[in-house]
Amino acid sequence: MKYKHTKRPGFLLGAIDFCTAGTFFLFYMSFHVQKEIDEILGKKTLSYVKAYLLGIPTLFVYTLVWMARVCEDVKNKAIELNIKPHTSFKHMFLWNVLGIFVLVGPAVATEGFFSTLNEIEKKLNEEPK
Repeated sequence: MKYKHTKRPGFLLGAIDFCTAGTFFLFYMSFHVQKEIDEILGKKTLSYVKAYLLGIPTLFVYTLVWMARVCEDVKNKAIELNIKPHTSFKHMFLWNVLGIFVLVGPAVATEGFFSTLNEIEKKLNEEPK
């Protein structure tokens, strides 16, 4: 698969998602990113919509842990491709929990995730079929 979106502005996407209380990613992740993540990781992950819905009764802790796990898988894929990852479970989790006090923490976490995902997709686009 040729990846078309290799320049996603993670910080901006994270800021939009934060301002919309997570509803922006309900659509963005579902329609634009989920299929790419599953293909890159080589496995089917729980959809973001389900993770979001399961997060409602847990005050979105479930959703945060789900996203942090995806970040860890993306980090491992980046390491496998000799790419310096900008994300991890700890990066996503801590920037979302502790970074909320400086308001930009969730956007920083999202920037790390999309930076790594963008680099992975660029590298996979370069590989001959």
